[in-house]
Amino acid sequence: MIILGLTGSIGMGKSTAASMLRALRLPVHDADAAVHALLGKGGKAVGAVEAAFPGVTRAGAVDRKALGARVFGQPAELKRLEAILHPLVRGAERAFINRCRHARHDVVVLDIPLLFETGGEKRCDAVIVVTAPQFLQSQRVMKRPGMSPARFQQILGQQMPDREKRRRADWVVDTGLGRRPTLAALARIVGQLKSDRSARSKWRSAID
Repeated sequence: MIILGLTGSIGMGKSTAASMLRALRLPVHDADAAVHALLGKGGKAVGAVEAAFPGVTRAGAVDRKALGARVFGQPAELKRLEAILHPLVRGAERAFINRCRHARHDVVVLDIPLLFETGGEKRCDAVIVVTAPQFLQSQRVMKRPGMSPARFQQILGQQMPDREKRRRADWVVDTGLGRRPTLAALARIVGQLKSDRSARSKWRSAID
């Protein structure tokens, strides 16, 4: 089974690409969705987050806005949060990989926003980076609720530059060309991966 990493900076079209890969019948593990579940009502991280950041929970779930106000722009606090969440997200990722392996899928996708920043590429056999022109990235991001130019710049400061991600990628997909060319590019990549029976998962020794 081939593990394909999917990443890209904010506003580059990663979520759209992930949806397209699902439409191409690939299982996709969404790291952001895993975090939402961990912080949601009854989530495994709720108790630990409340203990570390008292007052950020409401009705058994983490108030993400309140938590964000505590950690955004505070490197030490962000590291405390990551120390809680990252092991749990990795556990969910391993469970996903195991399920897919047992189901005999040829290719699976790990959708991880900070893939290179956290060393996640080491858990993948290949990586797709989505990109787009800077002006389009900015337009997309600034349409998001609560976004400001200052916050956008802070987020970019926490991410590896797009040019470096593109340099490290096995494939670069330009989402700025439109949905149809993006889907076609992803379909070509998936076809190439499925025909490459020699690729071996770097996870095998860790989970078998």
